[in-house]
Amino acid sequence: MRRNTVVIVALVVTVLLPMWYVALHGEPPSEEVAIDESVTELRPLQGVADTPNKLSPSQVGVVVWVALFGLVGVLTAVHRFMNEAVRPPDDASPAVSADGGTEVVSLPWLQTDHRWIVAYHDATDAIEGLLAMGGLTVLAIVFAALFTGEYLTLGRTQYFGIYATGMFVSLALSTVAYYAWFMPHIEVAEQRGHDR
Repeated sequence: MRRNTVVIVALVVTVLLPMWYVALHGEPPSEEVAIDESVTELRPLQGVADTPNKLSPSQVGVVVWVALFGLVGVLTAVHRFMNEAVRPPDDASPAVSADGGTEVVSLPWLQTDHRWIVAYHDATDAIEGLLAMGGLTVLAIVFAALFTGEYLTLGRTQYFGIYATGMFVSLALSTVAYYAWFMPHIEVAEQRGHDR
């Protein structure tokens, strides 16, 4: 990690932590409103984890910021995985060489007079990618079925958010797996200053 990045992260943490500490202690807890169990079997306040039943605006702001930072971390990890985890090794011979060698592949929709392919590595088509996409597809179907069943049967505890999140995350990760294992890796060079 570069020194500038460490300094920026340290400054952000130094500013945010005191603000978050004050914000998280700014609202006293409130009593939970009980539901008459003789009238309905719904338990909408039950969940997989104990959570407060009331949040102040400042506490909501902290939660939103933490979620955004988490999202940035997830996107960074996914980007690195797609571009490094299954990328061809440096010593792999590309289909197109940068020194004007023979072209094995031609992509007329990508190549112009000022843009050309430097390196082309075909998709790995590894069995790991097939297993990952198959597992994620099954997982998305399971979450979709759970979501539908929860909606139609009005279950005792509602986990609509968890099921919907699992379904969409599974679909997103299956897209990532497809890009990583079943899309070719192409490096393109482009000449700048076309009018010279």
